[in-house]
Formats: sequence, structure tokens, C-alpha cells
Amino acid sequence: MWTEKYRPLRLEDLVNQRDIVERLKSMLNSPNEMPHLLFAGPPGTGKTTVALCIARSILRDYWRDYTLELNASDERGINTVRDRVKTFARYIDKRTGIPFRIIILDEADEMTGDAQTALRRIMEESSRICRFILICNYSSGIIEPIQSRCAIFRFSRLEKEDIVNYLKKICEHEKVKYSDKALSLIHELAEGDLRLAINILQSSSALGEVSVENVKKISGMSGKAKVGEMVNMALEGRFKEARERLLELMRVYGMSERDVIKYANEEVFKLNLPNLDEVAEALARYDYRLIVGAHPDIQLTAMIAELGRIGKGASTSTTKKKESS
Repeated sequence: MWTEKYRPLRLEDLVNQRDIVERLKSMLNSPNEMPHLLFAGPPGTGKTTVALCIARSILRDYWRDYTLELNASDERGINTVRDRVKTFARYIDKRTGIPFRIIILDEADEMTGDAQTALRRIMEESSRICRFILICNYSSGIIEPIQSRCAIFRFSRLEKEDIVNYLKKICEHEKVKYSDKALSLIHELAEGDLRLAINILQSSSALGEVSVENVKKISGMSGKAKVGEMVNMALEGRFKEARERLLELMRVYGMSERDVIKYANEEVFKLNLPNLDEVAEALARYDYRLIVGAHPDIQLTAMIAELGRIGKGASTSTTKKKESS
């Protein structure tokens, strides 16, 4: 995968995020004094890459042995924290000259409240021999006691120039034919997400060249586009078809339930709906239910049904307005 092949190995090679890089460089001058870190911001902006760069810089040749990387959205329960995290954070071999172990928790805002509370205790008890790097999209999903124990870094979406220039470098290195318009289109589709942009680039290149036509073909097959189709089907009252598209997204594309709602929210704001406020409120309600631990399949199916009712109400209201006029 090009996302891994061209992932920067040093902070100096990171795309943009200059202020963050400068702050971290100052910390790395005295690694023993480095606090726990919390990286927040949109996907594909370099949060995980920075965490891995820090691990390489501090732990050097031993970074793989003394770094534990977990995706908290997959392993978000209290048992994971008590078993894997606590066990790993407990020991350190000083003979290697390693100052501490590093635990990287990706998508930490997906962890349950109980798991975060248990994590807070472990962070306190193991601070002498372990450092945590928590990565999340929204820092509001992290409980306050954990936030107060971390230095917080907020990542921003990448600008068009940064993304396009990086894609050009990849194309030249891979000897792939491309057009500037195609790279600009990839930036528009990725919306500041460099990881997504590189994935679209690689998929487009597999069709022969990175052209506008090939990029459009790839974007039409993306999971995000299919969420848009699902939303439209639901609003039109085509419940069964929307449900089938939902299952395809989760079982074939492997999209998480939170991403389904996130992309659905982005899609509805592109539509000219008369009752957009109702749709936004419904999506927020189901997003909250998933956060507190409700069954994802049941909740997303109910969301589709509610979108159908809202869409039916909108069409009825429009018809009445036409008749009265």
C-alpha cells in the first residue's frame, strides 16, 4: 500500500503541521521529561505518523519491541485496558537504555467510559516507565481527567498545495502518468485527508493512468459515495435497498458504524432538504446511542427507517405547498 510505503519516518518529513512539529522537536530534546500526548484532528492529517515518528526517535532500534499500537475502536472495552495495556505498561528493561515504553491508542475517543477511567489509573501508576500517545478525531470524546494529564496537539486539514505536491512526488517516484486536473480532483474528494488521497491515487493508477476519468470511476466506487446512495434511498422510502447498501458498507467495505453516520451527515448537507434540521437531529441521536453502547446494526437500521419517515414528510409538505399555491 502506498499509504505505508510513503509514510514519513521522521518528523521533518511530515506534510505541513509545522507548528506541531516544532513543539514536538522541543520535547524530544529532553525525552525523559515528555508528558503523555493527545493528538486530535481530522483523519489523514498525520496523527498516527507523528506518533510512530516519536517512537522511532526515542526508542531507536528497539522501537518495535517497546511500542504497543492498538486501535481503540476495535479493542475499546475495559478488558483490553486491564489485560493488554496494563501488562505492557508494567515492565521496562533498563539494560537497553530505553527511557520508557510507548503505548499508542488510535481512535481513543471510541473507548467506553469505563475503559477510559481504567486507562487514567494506569497512566498515573506507570508514568515513570511508560508514555501514552492517544489519537482521536474529537478530543471531546476523551474524559477530562485524561485530557488534563496530556499535552494536547490539534491537527488541521491539509491544504490543496500540500496534498497535490505530495501526490506529484509519489507519481514521479512510481513513474505514473498523471494530469494536474486529476490531482486537483483527488484533493477535492479527499477533503484534506492525505491518506484517502493516496488511496484514490493508487487505485486510479491501477487503471493505467491518473486521469480525471479514472479518478471519477474510483470515487464512484468508494464507500463514501455508497453512503450517499444509501441516504438517498432511505429518504426516498426505499428501505430494503438502503438496508442492503448499509450491509454492503459494513460487511464488504468494512466501514465502521461511526463512519457511516459521519459520512451520512456530510451527504445530507449536500442535499437541498426543506427539513434538514430534522435529519441532523436524527443523525445526532443515533450517533449518541452508538457512543453509549447500543447495538450498531439495530440502531443504523432504525436510522434508515427514520430517514424514510422524514423524507416522506418532506415530500408531503412540498406537495401541499404546490397545491395551495
